[in-house]
Order: sequence, then structure tokens, then C-alpha cells
Amino acid sequence: MPGSTVAQKIIQPHYQKLSIIVLGLVGLFYGLTFAEPIVVPLLFALLLAMLLNPAVNGMVRWRIPRVLAIAISVLLAMAALAGLAYFIFTQAAHFRETLPQLKEKLDVLGKEAQHWAQGALNMERREMSDAIEKVKDEGMAKGGAMVGKTLTTVGTLFAFFFLLPVFTFLLLLYKRLLITFICKLFPAEDQNTVNDVLGQTKGVVQSYLVGLLFEAGIVTVLNWVGLMLIGVEYALLLAVIGAVLNLIPYIGMIIATIIPVVLALATMDPSAALWVLALYAFVQFVDNNFIVPKVVASRVQINALFSILVVMIGGALWGIPGMFLSIPITAILKVIFDRVPGMEPFGYVLGDDEPDAQHAFLRLPGKKGK
Repeated sequence: MPGSTVAQKIIQPHYQKLSIIVLGLVGLFYGLTFAEPIVVPLLFALLLAMLLNPAVNGMVRWRIPRVLAIAISVLLAMAALAGLAYFIFTQAAHFRETLPQLKEKLDVLGKEAQHWAQGALNMERREMSDAIEKVKDEGMAKGGAMVGKTLTTVGTLFAFFFLLPVFTFLLLLYKRLLITFICKLFPAEDQNTVNDVLGQTKGVVQSYLVGLLFEAGIVTVLNWVGLMLIGVEYALLLAVIGAVLNLIPYIGMIIATIIPVVLALATMDPSAALWVLALYAFVQFVDNNFIVPKVVASRVQINALFSILVVMIGGALWGIPGMFLSIPITAILKVIFDRVPGMEPFGYVLGDDEPDAQHAFLRLPGKKGK
């Protein structure tokens, strides 16, 4: 009609939408890398606050003032973490005294491996020596960067342990304020969905973290008893480290197995290393078939592909802390994606339609996770 204006809907091409998403993700990851000293303690504090929230609510029901209940819960949690850190550092200090003898035995094993490789690969001694020297030079170059990064980590360690209890205390103290703020961000017709997402997120993360604590305790006992029977030195230290690394999906299991196998190979007979390898394979078999389905209860349904991807992304962003944070954060995102209209495909692709495929090589035939 003359004199009337008709609003035309602008449709963006798909490649423009994809470009904007990619640029946004790059900017987000770039910003998260620089914000590590603040974001990492805050995320750990958020998970710890979710874990401690039932204890705080229980003490409040017992007529304990909320501020005092929060303080008690945070102090007990930090005391447990400090005790674990003290045990690892003291045991590592004793282990450090045996490093010269361990280095000598590893050098002997290296020479034996060199002779074996020369015969198996038909390489001349000079070619083998050049290859070994090249590996050593590259290792020293990378080692310098690793030492620098380690010193930086140690420098921020005190700040981390200072911020963690402070953030946890404040998150628990202002829990209602933060929840109300999140609800106010959305219109009234979406309040039921928002409350549902918040409730599911809290329930999933709490059950997941509690299950992981029980799983770590059981795996520690199994590894410790097995290593003691084999006669491996520092059995308790290796068992604790193995249980902690086991919290990192898939990748942690491999690293946790390599460390005691190498130590047994360097300090004992080769048969002992095979026994250690068999022990850790058995523990993983028990973990995958009984501990995870019964204790962790598979509350975080993230498929194996994206579990490995998010662990690698977390490691690239924030190192080892990022690996530990990757799965809980992904679980929170999946709960949000499953409930937000338009985001369901992302929640679906993160999920697992075939739970039996997870750890299939260590799972009993016909065993189904919950």
C-alpha cells in the first residue's frame, strides 16, 4: 500500500552465523586464558560450594547460625585438602631422596633398550646415539619451559588457596542473592524453566562430586593393597596419585598406570612391572564395571568423544586444573542445553545414546551402566 512501510526480516547466511560463533569462541577462550588466576579458583569454589551446600543446610536445620555453619564447612574442607597436600608433598620429598639411584637404574635400562633397538631396527650405533642425543636436547629445551611454568604455578598456588576458601564462603553466603539475580535475568514465563535448570544442575553436580570422592577412596585402597603385595616402594603415594589422576577421564588412567610401571621396572624385576600393569588393569576393570555404575551412578552422561575433547581443551586452557574442571563444567552446560529451547541439539550431541560403549574394552559382556 502507498505510504506504508513493511518491515523486512533480514536472514543471515549460515556462513555468517558460523563465522560469528567461531570468532566468539576464539575470543572467549583467549579471555579465559588470561583470566585463569581468577576464573579457576572461582570455578573450583563453585563446585566446592555445591558439594558443601547439603552440609550447610543440615547444620542450619540443627539450629546452627548459617554464617557459622558455612565457616565450619569451609574450614573442614580446607583442612582435608591441606592434609592431602601435606601428605603428597612430604612423601614426594622422601621419594626425591631416591632419585639418584633411580636415575642410575634408568640409565642402565636405557642402555639395554638401546642395544635391543639396534638389533631390532638394524641401526648403527652412531645413528642410535644421534637419535638419543636429539631427544635429550629437545627434552632439555622443553624442560626449561616446563620449569618456568612450574615456578609460575607455585607462585600462584598461595593465591589459589587463599581465594578458594574466600570464594567458597562468599558463594555459600550469597547463594540466595545469586540465584535471585539469575532468575531476574529471565521473564516471568520462563521462571519454571530457570528453576528447573538450577535444581537439576545442583543435583547432578552434587551427586557427581560425592560419587567421585567415594570412587577415589575405593581406587586408592585397591591400588595401595595391590602395590603393597607386589612390593613397590611408595605404594601409598602412588595409590593416592593414581586415584587423583583417575578423576581425569581416560587420559588420567593412562598416566596413573605409566608412573608405577616405570618405577617398578627401574627398581624391581621386569616381572614386577608386569604385575603392576595387571593390577592397574584389574582396578580399572573393577572401577568401570562396579564402582562407577554403583557409586558414581553415571549421573554425568557425557560421551567418550566429547569427554576426551573437553579434557584436552581444559588442559590447553588451564593445564591440570582445567582437566579436572572440564567434565563438571560440561555436565552443567549439558543440563542447560537440554532445557533451553534451541540449544537441545548441543545437549544431545554431548550426551551418550550408547552408554555400553564407554570403557567397552574393560566392561563385562552385557554389563549396562545406569
